[in-house]
Parts: sequence; C-alpha cells; structure tokens
Amino acid sequence: MNEQNKEEEVNWDEVKPQLLKLALELGPLVLFFVVNARADIFAATAWFMGAMVLSLSLSWVLLKRVAVMPLVTGAMVLVFGGLTLYLQDDTFIKMKPTIVNVLFGGVLLGGLVFGHSLLKYVFGEVYKLQEKGWSILTLRWGVFFFALAVLNEIVWRNFTTDQWVSFKVWGIMPITIVFSMLQMKLLSRYAPAEDPAE
Repeated sequence: MNEQNKEEEVNWDEVKPQLLKLALELGPLVLFFVVNARADIFAATAWFMGAMVLSLSLSWVLLKRVAVMPLVTGAMVLVFGGLTLYLQDDTFIKMKPTIVNVLFGGVLLGGLVFGHSLLKYVFGEVYKLQEKGWSILTLRWGVFFFALAVLNEIVWRNFTTDQWVSFKVWGIMPITIVFSMLQMKLLSRYAPAEDPAE
C-alpha cells in the first residue's frame, strides 16, 4: 500500500510541472480573449503583452527554465504587439502567428535539409527515439507549423477580429493537442531497442 502511494506521489510530481507549464501558456491567451470581448483588440494586445512577460518571468522563477518556443513567441508578441499599438493597426498582431509558425516550420525543415533533427535538441531529455523517429517527428512538426500558418492567414483575412481571436484561443490549442496525441504511436514505434542485458 505504501509503495502504491509512493508511485502516485512520484507520478503527481511529474505531472505538476506540466500542468503549471500549460497554465502559464494558456493564461495570456485566455486573458487576450476576455479583454478583447470586453474592450477591443488594442486593449487585448496590451494586456496580452504584459501577460506574456509575466508568464515568462513566472516560468523562469517556478520552473527554473524558459523553453525556446514560448521565449520566441513572447519576443514576437512584444514586437508585433508593439507595432499594433504604436500604429493602431491590428494587422500586425494578426500576422504574428503566421510569422512565428513559418519561423518554427522553416527552422525544423531547414535543419532536416542539413541532416539535423532539431526537435531532438529540444526534447531529447524528455523522449528517447531512434534517429529515424526524430527525423519523421521533426518533418511532421515542421509541416504542421506551416499548416497552422496557412490556417491563420485564412481565418484573419476572411473572418472578423472577434472570430479570429476566438479561433486563436479556442482553435489553435485543441488542434495542437490533437496533433501531439497523434504522434504517440510514432514515439512508441521508434523507441530505442531495449538492451537484452536489462
């Protein structure tokens, strides 16, 4: 019974940082949605920028690290959010997801062209995969980021600002989670072969 409790505690300790990380990533987006609904896109952008700075700071203090993707995204929010507020033109904040996704997709696919699976450098401590598995996973994520960029362009150019904000907050995250879950089979298939001695 004690061993079972210990296992549960260990599992909870592993899940806790992931839940905190998810909350820190979702918090600014939810705030963006709420402020846009109550005020407008410019007020929402200002709050979004502040929330991103707070989120990255809390990540550093509580998790002792800031992941590369949230850091790059945060920097882009500050740049494009700043342009949106300074020029009073919401085109910049709407284009930000397109540019960020093209950047991530380009870096991943560009790395593959030069024989490097860059996801391995980011997630190598979390997942153990054979080289072929890393290459396939990197290719899939690279293409996925480009697909998100195209999707963002379609939505912001053809729908209202409120609809785009709703899509950004309540559409992109579920799509990304579903896509991540679909990669589980690949993670199992290309897991390193176990050492017979073990």
